[in-house]
Amino acid sequence: MGCLLTVNLAVVRDGAWTGKMGRSGIDKRPVSGPVRAGPEGLGGDTICDRRFHGGVDRAGYAFAHEDYAWWIETLGRPILPGNFGENLTTVDLDVTGARIGELWAIGSAVFEVCAPRVPCRVFAGFWDVPDLIARFTRRATPGAYLRVRTPGEITAGDPITVIHRPDHDITVGLVFRALTTEPELLPDLGDVADVLATDISRKVRRRLARSV
Repeated sequence: MGCLLTVNLAVVRDGAWTGKMGRSGIDKRPVSGPVRAGPEGLGGDTICDRRFHGGVDRAGYAFAHEDYAWWIETLGRPILPGNFGENLTTVDLDVTGARIGELWAIGSAVFEVCAPRVPCRVFAGFWDVPDLIARFTRRATPGAYLRVRTPGEITAGDPITVIHRPDHDITVGLVFRALTTEPELLPDLGDVADVLATDISRKVRRRLARSV
C-alpha cells in the first residue's frame, strides 16, 4: 500500500517559457484539506493548455517521490512536491511499474492508470533546464496520468490501495518507451488500446493497421 504525500494544485505562471499560451499551470504546489477529484480533474486546479493536458484521460497526474532523489543529485538543487507538475505526489508506490488499467483507491475516489507523461518544452522552461526533455526521456520514470473512475475527495496522507491490477505486463514505463525511444514496441500495446488515453490509443491502432 502506498500513500498520498501531497495533493498539488496550480499556481498560474506567465513568462516567455510558457510558449504560445502565455500562461501555464505546471507550477503545482501542495494544499491542505480535502480536494474534489472529478472526471475532468481536481477541484481548484488550473489547466491552461487543454490540447495536451487535463480532460478525462489526464484528470490527474501522479509522480513518485522516490524518483525525486536522482533529479536532486543530478541537478544539485532541491525539488519540492509538485515541481514535476504532478497533482499527486506518492510514496511507497511503484508508479513506473503500474499497469495500464490499474485502479487506485485514494480517499473516496478511484483512479485508473491510463498513460505515461511525455515531457514538453514548457516543462523544460519551467525548470530552466534546456535539455530536460532528453534527460527525462533517458531516465524513463515519467509518472502516470490518471482517469477518475469514481469521483470523490482526496487528502494528503490518504493511503493508496491498488484495488485492481490487470492480468498483463504493459506498464507505464513500457508505454513511455514505446512512445519515445522504442517505437517498435507500439504494436505490443494493442491489448490495452481500449484503456490507454485516446490519443495514444489512436497512435497504437494506426501502427497496428500498418503492420497488417
